[in-house]
Amino acid sequence: MTVRIRTITFDCQDPYQLVSFWSQVTGFKEDPDDINLPEHTEALLRGQDGMPNLLFIRVPEGKQVKNRVHLDLTPVDAEPETRDAELARILALGATIVDDRRRPDRNGWIVLADPEGNEFCLERGVSGQ
Repeated sequence: MTVRIRTITFDCQDPYQLVSFWSQVTGFKEDPDDINLPEHTEALLRGQDGMPNLLFIRVPEGKQVKNRVHLDLTPVDAEPETRDAELARILALGATIVDDRRRPDRNGWIVLADPEGNEFCLERGVSGQ
């Protein structure tokens, strides 16, 4: 038997802030019948083409350690210029660089953090991978 990931859930302090950030990064959309509002304790984004949903849930306790779930993002066009442009776009949305693992041949990845410190990677693999 196989399973698929239906929802990736993030505990957070501000679901509305993160749903806005991740919507702009991924292009995932709100459910038009259940829009996300700042006062809600949960915020949901629906994936496209069978991709998982992203759910953000407000929790009272502050973050003590970094999250252990990492999302690996790859631009649709894996050319280095595309990844560099995508990096600039994501940084402008409020992400920060945690670590830069690009090699001299420009393959590799950049570890980023969203506004609440959840880490994710922006990748570019070797051609043919």
